[in-house]
Amino acid sequence: MLKLGHVFPELLRRNSFAIESGREMAGREDGAAAGAMEEGQDSKEVKCENSEDGSNTSRRCQGNDMISVQFMQKILTEILGTYFMIFAGCGAVVVNLSTGGAVTFPGICAVWGLVVTVLVYSIGLISGTHLNPTVSSYVVAQVLGSTMASLTLRVVFGGGGSARGEHLFLGTTPAGSMAQAAALEFVISFFLMFVVSSVATDNRAIGELAGLAVGATVAVNAGDARGVGSMNPARILGPAMVAGRYGGVWVYVAAPVSGAVCGAWAYNLLRFTDKTLRVIAKSGSFLRRSSRRS
Repeated sequence: MLKLGHVFPELLRRNSFAIESGREMAGREDGAAAGAMEEGQDSKEVKCENSEDGSNTSRRCQGNDMISVQFMQKILTEILGTYFMIFAGCGAVVVNLSTGGAVTFPGICAVWGLVVTVLVYSIGLISGTHLNPTVSSYVVAQVLGSTMASLTLRVVFGGGGSARGEHLFLGTTPAGSMAQAAALEFVISFFLMFVVSSVATDNRAIGELAGLAVGATVAVNAGDARGVGSMNPARILGPAMVAGRYGGVWVYVAAPVSGAVCGAWAYNLLRFTDKTLRVIAKSGSFLRRSSRRS
């Protein structure tokens, strides 16, 4: 007959051994989990450090620091891009005035178109080369760049070659009535946004020619507007703030915005398809399509 005095100690010993074994296994699992977490953090840091390659730049480090750096890069790019655009375009106007028409009106239109083309190909990969509040949300950056360029031109050229020594004004004022100016701004802004919507958002377009198409459109619109069109509120607001002249500014803000909205809507209506917007808006490349066919 089994004695109870021998059974209970044996059971207690077995239970204590099982408990100790369980604790050791739990400790090992906790240590492994902690090690895995540390390894994952290390690998994430390494991935963030090693993601400076061109192919992984847009997907690296989803943290707040990286987003902030990318956003600041785009802001600075838009400031510099708008600065160079206004400096070149309005600078051509000033030089034309100071030299008695040496640049000529077609030359001024060509300068506006060429500077936009150059900026599209040089900084488009960073911020998209918006340069215009009607097509982006970088309004403050673009107005700041325009203001800085206007101030630079005013300091450098002074009275703009005027014999009367009048203050330099690089802005645009309506040549006719306010209604005529608004109608002209609406049409040329509609045309510009229609072209931008085609070459920049439709994958059926030849992406490599986007800069040429947009620059040529700017040059053509500048010629059609006889030098009194803007298509860009930042192009008007910067010189207006530097010179302190705000007459008719509302026309060059309201009309381009409404014309751009209608232009984008019109193109999206014409390219109606059963495909999703994500498929339509994929970046198109003539070279990639040619390589696939071959």
